[in-house]
Amino acid sequence: MEQLNFHQLLHFHTVAREGSIQRASEVLHVTPANVSGQIKQLERSLKTQLLQKQGRGVVVTDAGQKVARYAEEIFSTGRELVQSLQGESRDPTLRLRVGVRDVMPKLVAFQLLQPAFKRDELITLDCHEGSLAELISALSIHKLDVVLSDRPLDPTYRIKAHSHRVGRSDVIIAGTSKLVQKYKPGFPKSLESAPFLLPTDDTVLRRELDRWFSENSIDVNVRGEFEDSAMIKVAAHHGMGLVAVPQIIEPQLRDFYKLSRVGVAAGLRESYYAIAVDRKIANPGVEAVIQADLDGCVK
Repeated sequence: MEQLNFHQLLHFHTVAREGSIQRASEVLHVTPANVSGQIKQLERSLKTQLLQKQGRGVVVTDAGQKVARYAEEIFSTGRELVQSLQGESRDPTLRLRVGVRDVMPKLVAFQLLQPAFKRDELITLDCHEGSLAELISALSIHKLDVVLSDRPLDPTYRIKAHSHRVGRSDVIIAGTSKLVQKYKPGFPKSLESAPFLLPTDDTVLRRELDRWFSENSIDVNVRGEFEDSAMIKVAAHHGMGLVAVPQIIEPQLRDFYKLSRVGVAAGLRESYYAIAVDRKIANPGVEAVIQADLDGCVK
């Protein structure tokens, strides 16, 4: 077996991390042709394709994703070795790189991150929002430390990662004082034909809400569907309709959006997950999030 060329591996790792050959060449201070040539030699050595063309750019293949994960481990270990031998002091500021699934309520995500900020270390938060597929891809090459999601990782994602349930919450129906006054008596049957603002159907909450409406024989008047969890609360604040929200953010819902509880959707509960790679959790911030028990917030 040929010896692994770490110079070639560094070029590929930089492309995988930066997302393009052009950007990698700028980081490495070499020409794009030099980067491409090094990666081609690495592909011949490993006898597998690591990058493939897509439009004007390139994407990392499945084999490339695997190589990128190993490369990150290799270079991370190398940095630790140099720091240890040179006696370099660690930066007192800990960076926590978090991905938040775009359909997840940001008030919930912020609560889930709170345990990390209660540690002694000074933490700088680097937060990114996107689809679960985008975030898992970034997690797989260690551009993120953890991903927060309203559902666990699907087995179809070919990445060694584990979904840690870090919180649960009952779900409440809420609205303006005018709507609460109208629909609270006789809840939940009173919700028949009530104006509702719903999350889009790619969310766990929407699927569970549809099930709950069906089980309770309730047919609501859908006034809008929203991808953005903040936008749906703004619309509810202006009286457009009722909303279903996690109970753990009820105080913020009342203070920020002036919305009150109509009732608790019995049998409806949301779970939240922190997805991290299957290895020793090196980042203390991630460890704090995973070990925290936010089930206590559920009433």
